[in-house]
Amino acid sequence: MIIKELRGVKPVFGKDCFFAENCVIIGDVTMGDQCSIWYNAVIRGDVHYIKLGNKVNVQDGVVIHATYKKSPTNIGNNVSIAHNAIIHGCTIHDNVLIGMGAIIMDDCVLESNCIIAAGAVVTKNTIVRSGSVYAGMPAKKIKDINEELISGEIDRISNNYVKYASWYKE
Repeated sequence: MIIKELRGVKPVFGKDCFFAENCVIIGDVTMGDQCSIWYNAVIRGDVHYIKLGNKVNVQDGVVIHATYKKSPTNIGNNVSIAHNAIIHGCTIHDNVLIGMGAIIMDDCVLESNCIIAAGAVVTKNTIVRSGSVYAGMPAKKIKDINEELISGEIDRISNNYVKYASWYKE
C-alpha cells in the first residue's frame, strides 16, 4: 500500500482498519474506525481534505478526490462505496450505499439513508434527499427507500465488509 505524507500532512486512521496492499492514501485524509480500503482504491487528499467516518468501505478501484480550495469530500458513517465508483468534492451522510461505477460530482449532498444505483451519475450540486433511491444519467429519484433496502442492502453490505476485512487480518 502507498500511504504518503504530502506537504507536511499525513493520513490519520482510526482503529481496526484494513488496507489492501495496493491501495493509495495520500495527504489530508482522516478516517474513523473499522474502515476498509480495498484493492486499487485511491484516496487522494492533495488539493483539499477528505474525511471518512466509521465503518466506511471503499471497494476495489474507487477514486475519492476533491476540488482545490473549493470542495472537500466528507463521508459519514456506515457508508459503502462499491467497485469503481468516483467520489469527488461532495458530502455523503450516514447509512448510504453507492453502487458500482457510480459517479458523485462536486458539491452534491447525499443525505442519510439513501442508495445511488450502479452506474448513476449524480451531477454537480444535486441534493439526494434522505430515503431516496437515485439512478440514471443524470441521476434522478426512482423510488423511496424502504426498511427492507436499509437492512437488506445498506446495513448488510456495510456489515459484510467489516467481516471480509477481518478475513485478511487473520
